[in-house]
Amino acid sequence: MHRQLGTCYYPEHWPREQWQQDAQRMAELGLSWVRIGEFSWALIEPNEGELHWHWLDDAIEVLGAAGLKVILGTPTATPPRWMLDKHADMLAWDEQGRPRKFGSRRHYCFSHLGYRQESVRITELMAQRYGNNPHVQAWQTDNEYGCHDTTYSYSPAAAAGFRVWLEQRYGTIDALNEAWGNIFWSMQYQNFQQIELPNLTVTEANPAHCLDFRRYSSDQVVAFNLAQCAMIRRYCKAPISHNYMGRITDFDHFKVAADLDFVTWDSYPLGFLEDRVGANCERQVRYAQQGDPDFQAFHHDLYRAMGKNQDGEPRWWVMEQQPGPVNWAPFNPAPAAGMVRLWSWEAFAHGAEAVCYFRWRQAPFAQEQMHSGMRLPNDQPAQCWQEIEQLAAELKQATQVTNYPAEVALIFDYDAEFAWAVQPHAQASSYFDLVFESYRCLRKLGLSVDIVSPDVAGFDAYKLVLAPGLMTMSESLKHNLLHTSATVLLGPRSGAKQEVMRIPQQLPPAIEGVDLTVTHCESLRPDAPIELRKGGLIKIYREHTRADMDIIEQALDGVPVLLQKGSFFYLAAWLDMDGLVPIVEELCLSLDIDLCPMPRGVRRRQTANECFWFNYGSETQTVDGIELVAGAVVRQT
Repeated sequence: MHRQLGTCYYPEHWPREQWQQDAQRMAELGLSWVRIGEFSWALIEPNEGELHWHWLDDAIEVLGAAGLKVILGTPTATPPRWMLDKHADMLAWDEQGRPRKFGSRRHYCFSHLGYRQESVRITELMAQRYGNNPHVQAWQTDNEYGCHDTTYSYSPAAAAGFRVWLEQRYGTIDALNEAWGNIFWSMQYQNFQQIELPNLTVTEANPAHCLDFRRYSSDQVVAFNLAQCAMIRRYCKAPISHNYMGRITDFDHFKVAADLDFVTWDSYPLGFLEDRVGANCERQVRYAQQGDPDFQAFHHDLYRAMGKNQDGEPRWWVMEQQPGPVNWAPFNPAPAAGMVRLWSWEAFAHGAEAVCYFRWRQAPFAQEQMHSGMRLPNDQPAQCWQEIEQLAAELKQATQVTNYPAEVALIFDYDAEFAWAVQPHAQASSYFDLVFESYRCLRKLGLSVDIVSPDVAGFDAYKLVLAPGLMTMSESLKHNLLHTSATVLLGPRSGAKQEVMRIPQQLPPAIEGVDLTVTHCESLRPDAPIELRKGGLIKIYREHTRADMDIIEQALDGVPVLLQKGSFFYLAAWLDMDGLVPIVEELCLSLDIDLCPMPRGVRRRQTANECFWFNYGSETQTVDGIELVAGAVVRQT
């Protein structure tokens, strides 16, 4: 499929007479896709059962007549005010037991079955009306599941649903008491109705209770999404997607994606740098107008692992690409010259079929009026316009999206993220950060990476597999990692817990055939790292082991850090980049993996028939004989 551009458009925000001019300009610019409708429920149905379709009919027709393809969003992220009058208990509750009120968006609880049915109803009405419309060529369910901390709800509806889920999972209350270890602190229950949600307890709640609540909450997102997908498919054959967010890890995106035809995500490099990357102040200043060199790429590869076509090939887009300053981060600088083009090309380099900009025109009112668009509120071109014009011209000469068979895989597991969040063991400890730093290490070495689910059938397609922090590991995953032809770098904290959040009797990582036992672990103060013998530091976390394995690296105090048995390696600590990069580099060299160490701010991405170079830095860099000015994109074919 050829690489395409698009935008997010809100015809309801603008006079009807402006729509045709907007559509014509979109087409002339070279856009192919336009997403509409995802926040429009109150206009479609201002009162229950009173349906106003004429404006949406007209908008789709105007866009389609200009040659544009429509992505139609179900409007369930913004239920209208009358819905709350009908379902007064539909609101999510925060961890302090306070309802999250009407007045912005995402004001619903995933567990409220009445609202879920209302969502299915409006989805069916839309699918019936537009399922055969030739201009509607894709669908989006809802909008940004989990955004604004809306996955976890502590409402009565969530409590009732959680009890049903637990009874289905455990069968009897005795089985639950045994699995959770409720003999501790006299926490035994006599029946499922006694179980509350794990909030507002005197001290920390039972970690097994907390982990199951996170799994339950994730399953509610999956069920909510599936209900809409199933209804759309009754009336329409167009593909269905959902737009994920950056570093939203409180539901299992792989499970939601199993019910989608392709996956999209919303990329805001400058907003994320301040809000989600976790970068220190020096790094935030250095990349304030460029964004982190690895954060967007990480999510490109993560979501590329989820969207698959019928042949198993990746299918994913960027549904919302930042075009200028946003409004929601602690600080909101403008992108440096060339960065909107760079971000877009980087998405295409990672296999995106389309990049869509949010939004077509900056809104002059309401919560997002300080969020820039492709055009200013007075309809003049915004800062990004010329860069998108240049990109559109370049895409006409570009090749099709091609998949690249990476030699290195990195496992990302949402259940491990849940377990780390429940029991981090250190204030600065985060599964996402641990995996992301492994990804950053690989990118610093110039590698293209496949991020994969722990549920993949096997790893023989790769030369090297990195699997840090897999707190809970299925027996099939352990088998696949131990018996693959690839070299495996496991740890730290892998296999630390059973599925019910218990330490395994065998002791971690509890892998049959590997004579390795973690006897105890410790978390480190941020001001007390431990030096490695070959250079670099242990930070945050390390394990003490007993093993019949070769010791490759140790701390200065003699505690083993990297252990090897054949092609299986175990890393028993969280290392800084000075410690991790040489270890991974040596493994890659031993496996004949092509490396190209990157200068600061420069990254490389390979496809089947292209090689891309990106300079996120503010100074000119030279790598592999190529001069890269600040913000440069170099594409070699």
